[in-house]
Amino acid sequence: MKKVIYRNQISKVLGISLVVFLLSSISLFAQDEVAAVEAAATTDASGGDVEKGKALFKVNCAACHNLKKKMTGPNLYKVEERLAENEGLDREWLYAWIKNSAGVIKSGDAYANKIYAEYNQSAMTAFPTLSNVDIDNILAYTAAEPVVVPPPPPPPGGDVTSATSGISNEIILGALVLVFGLLVMMLFLVNKTLRRIAEASGVAVVKEEAEERTPLWKAFAKNQFLILCTVIFLLLGSAYFAYGWMMQVGVDQGYAPIQPIHYSHKIHAGTNKIECKYCHSSARKSKHSGIPSLNVCMNCHKSIYEYTGVAGEAPSQEDLANGYTNEFYTGEIKKLYAAVGWDEENQKYTGESKPVEWVRIHNLPDFAYFNHSQHVEVGKIECQTCHGPVEEMEIMYQFSPLTMGWCINCHRETNVQVEGNEYYDKIHAELSKKYGVETLTAAQMGGLECGKCHY
Repeated sequence: MKKVIYRNQISKVLGISLVVFLLSSISLFAQDEVAAVEAAATTDASGGDVEKGKALFKVNCAACHNLKKKMTGPNLYKVEERLAENEGLDREWLYAWIKNSAGVIKSGDAYANKIYAEYNQSAMTAFPTLSNVDIDNILAYTAAEPVVVPPPPPPPGGDVTSATSGISNEIILGALVLVFGLLVMMLFLVNKTLRRIAEASGVAVVKEEAEERTPLWKAFAKNQFLILCTVIFLLLGSAYFAYGWMMQVGVDQGYAPIQPIHYSHKIHAGTNKIECKYCHSSARKSKHSGIPSLNVCMNCHKSIYEYTGVAGEAPSQEDLANGYTNEFYTGEIKKLYAAVGWDEENQKYTGESKPVEWVRIHNLPDFAYFNHSQHVEVGKIECQTCHGPVEEMEIMYQFSPLTMGWCINCHRETNVQVEGNEYYDKIHAELSKKYGVETLTAAQMGGLECGKCHY
């Protein structure tokens, strides 16, 4: 009988293939289990998606509700569970209430009318476009445990300042003092050694008597021409420095006072992209841009009662070094509440308000006329042209000198935007013929006349 020499090899190959197949099956099964666990982490027991619910909550609910805190409406943390335990209400009731709260109130529902009376008869906004699946997702989000962003770990080696600067100033100063001390000691030893060598060799230092000379001040007093030149130089120098000092009187460029309530333009105008004229609305129709009333602040801060950073991120090391922590900004919001008399717990005004003594930053002399609406609405000038990059300013400061020369240079160099502006239809055509240009500067339109700014 002929011997089959490949039978053992074939058996080995089949055995290895079987083992590989089993391992692959186990791996796929494990991946499915991991995916199932991950899906379960974002899915409520009732099938709602937590992440989708979070997005829907921010768009539809966050203006009036918070998970853990009472606002314009009640807190919604585990609202379905609380309603089921305390009031015996199921999810179908929530569907009806969210889609048409007014209809539930009119039907005579006891709990609906109780909530309506408790919140000063403020009817909840109806959301008929939300499907039952959307509401399931929102309820899943309200039932999930909120994610707490941990604070950033402390930098290695101590506080923030030492981490940002590398080597502390105390160490550098100590090293310099040590080097200076060594140099002094070396000079002392060298001097002492040289004296010993001179004494051992019998060398004596002979001091020559100095010739009697006329004192410098007597020689200066006898030279009348030198005195005349010195007087003229002192007079011209004094006039120069006096002129320079007087020219800076009233020029407060860089002035950045500390305000009673810290307001960060960097957060509001920069991070949150709030338009300047939303707060300074009078700049559109008045000569003054105006200080926003605290009611404008409360349009947002009735719902935003604490600062949680940019998109929930922890504060940067630079912010921590400057003291701008989440707790700091939240404390400033509390100052706003105290000023307007806002009862955060009961979500209503107490009537006990107090004025905020803001410190003015930009202040033109009384004899200078400036109209914000003329520049903002007619001239289409951006706020940053005069006030600088306010969207980057943590503390607001005077960016431009606001001097007469600065204004005149702007009028000479700035082209007026006349396209599509009915205000300039006729005057543009006439002045373009006069000067032979297509574009006109503010100076060519009379922007250098004294009466434009002084009257």
